[in-house]
Amino acid sequence: MSANHIARATARFTEIVHNVKPAQLANPTPCTDYDVRALLNHLLFWGPSLVGAARKELVPPPAAGESEVDLTDDWDTTLAAHAQRLAAAWGEPGAWAGVTHMGGPMELPAELVGGMVAGEIVVHGWDLARATGQRPEWDEDLAVYAHDEVARSVELGREMGIYGAEVTVAAEAFTMDKLLALSGRDPAWTAG
Repeated sequence: MSANHIARATARFTEIVHNVKPAQLANPTPCTDYDVRALLNHLLFWGPSLVGAARKELVPPPAAGESEVDLTDDWDTTLAAHAQRLAAAWGEPGAWAGVTHMGGPMELPAELVGGMVAGEIVVHGWDLARATGQRPEWDEDLAVYAHDEVARSVELGREMGIYGAEVTVAAEAFTMDKLLALSGRDPAWTAG
């Protein structure tokens, strides 16, 4: 169980979200399908399903597709509150036991889903930070955990369209760079 990793990841993620400026919403991100606005919308769209997964509740995403839901004006406070709910829900010991759902009918081991959630928070946090000129740091323990969890589920993630093809990095690269490369991102990506 790694509830502490999710709590630490969401704390850093919340800092990043609060530093996104409205003028940056149209900025491109390393997550090629999304600009900043669309990535924030993606996180809000799937957020309740990930909280539901911790509680063993099937919470399907909204019936309207992700691209059909508009980002609200209070997206930063809403997303910060979601991050707190996510950390609290995955902080419960029972969240990591048995099986659960990630918004759909397929059952997955809860421990695997929790690891995927941690990886998602770290990687999308990096996406937002890089797209908006922020340079937050993740501690090595969190980077190692997120890397190992993404490695466990990377093939499933690619089948689901969550991750892209792996990017090549040097064997001696930082763990965070290896995590990003594994998820299909170029660690050297810049908006310009």
